[in-house]
Amino acid sequence: MNDNLFSQIDFGPLVEYLNNDDITDISYGNKGQIHLKTLSQGIFRIENPNINDAFMEKLAFQCSNVMGKSFNAAHPFLDSESAELRMNFIHDSVASNGIACVIRKTPAKIRLEKDKIIADKYITVDVHDFLVQCVLAHCNIMVCGETGSGKTEFVKYLASKTKAEEKIITIEDTLELHLDRIFPHRDIVAMKTNNVASYSDVLVACMRQNPKWILLSEVRSAEAVMAVRNSISSGHYILSTIHADKAASIPNRMYSLLETNQEIDQFLKSIYRYVQLGVLIRGRQDRETKRFIREVGEVTEFYVTEDNEAKYNTIYRKTPEGQIYRKNPSKYLIDYIEGQGVSLPEGFINPAFDEKPTNTQSNVQPTATVNPTVQPVVQTATA
Repeated sequence: MNDNLFSQIDFGPLVEYLNNDDITDISYGNKGQIHLKTLSQGIFRIENPNINDAFMEKLAFQCSNVMGKSFNAAHPFLDSESAELRMNFIHDSVASNGIACVIRKTPAKIRLEKDKIIADKYITVDVHDFLVQCVLAHCNIMVCGETGSGKTEFVKYLASKTKAEEKIITIEDTLELHLDRIFPHRDIVAMKTNNVASYSDVLVACMRQNPKWILLSEVRSAEAVMAVRNSISSGHYILSTIHADKAASIPNRMYSLLETNQEIDQFLKSIYRYVQLGVLIRGRQDRETKRFIREVGEVTEFYVTEDNEAKYNTIYRKTPEGQIYRKNPSKYLIDYIEGQGVSLPEGFINPAFDEKPTNTQSNVQPTATVNPTVQPVVQTATA
């Protein structure tokens, strides 16, 4: 851990966990229960008698002093954030079973490496190379998944594939991307929203900075949804994350976050027209090895046809059993990518995939369902 803001804080028995790159989150509560979230094993409980309520209260008071905040019965919630750590404390006057704390590590590094994620079957080679080409072709990409699935890490990885001369602006409410520190020689501006500068305010300022890419932190509010829509409709390219259980539901999920009565068909078509790809990142326990794994579960494209129909096309889907369902990209995505002067990976398009099409439908209504007659092309997952 290299964190100047908290360099004077005594983390004591927590140091070994903070220095372990495999650990992403540390959760404390219920008078001594400690749970770790890791990249390799998921979430599990450990025992450490040196980490108790007395120690956590001391740590909270140190953090409150560094942040210039109060932490007591009158101010029972404490958020402390630095370059690489986010800590949230709940006072025992509110948490009836003792002080509670969650520590999230946000290191300034790209955790994902091509050779390793392919060896770990996080993604197949062809889909990896396809997504890299989509970034080079300036596709707008939304990454979805559950909390802790690794959405932000994948966005950081995709961002690392952007061209070195292209300016990036990151807009976050909590700092996690750290691209300015990872690539100190690139033209990157890191912007943070707060009580004074809202998403809308920051976005207006962002546009005046002439970015090629805008990377928004997790879309979880109406304001963030409109920031995404305004970014892509103004000709900028975006990478962002959102909570959704499948890639195809991303546009509807965005609509559900809106706090207005905006006409659904118009809104969804704008998302289908401007967001080229949705990617699902999944974290699960492998049934055979019992190891916790993360993987790309789906890659879905969105488009609007000449007949003004909003449709999606699931190009890639991997089941928990390891089967891979594939379909070729539509002519709309192929034309877009080639129009940007980028070629698809050799052999990515396979005529056999179109013999039994999968998961293509009109989807302008939230209640739309997949055509039950559709049959996928199945492959066995390979590295």
